[in-house]
Amino acid sequence: MPRDQANRATVKAYVQAMNAGDIEALRPLFTADAEIQGVVGAGAFDFAARVWHDLHHGLNMRLEVLSMVADGDTVVVRLRESGKWTGPFLDFEQPTGRSYELQAIEWFELADGKIARRWGARDGGSQAR
Repeated sequence: MPRDQANRATVKAYVQAMNAGDIEALRPLFTADAEIQGVVGAGAFDFAARVWHDLHHGLNMRLEVLSMVADGDTVVVRLRESGKWTGPFLDFEQPTGRSYELQAIEWFELADGKIARRWGARDGGSQAR
């Protein structure tokens, strides 16, 4: 399988595991020294896993791939994120029960078929509205 296709498959597996809320299925998709940056900060896998847990269990987050571009070891994905705030999320303890939908972009750099670096940006203004 060409490298671009293999890297796309890794990112698709990431989206599938995120949608399932399966943090342990995400772990083998990342290098041991992966750097993960998102809207609440940056860190290693265990830092991100706590945020991802809250996204799944507090916001019931679901990702839909709208477009994906792969060039060598770089994969960029435009996503539709949707969910419903039903439980604690980070430091927010008063869920509204309201649904949300927003656009997000995630940029991945892969090494030997695993995610070595990941950046995430989302339209939080849409969620606040």
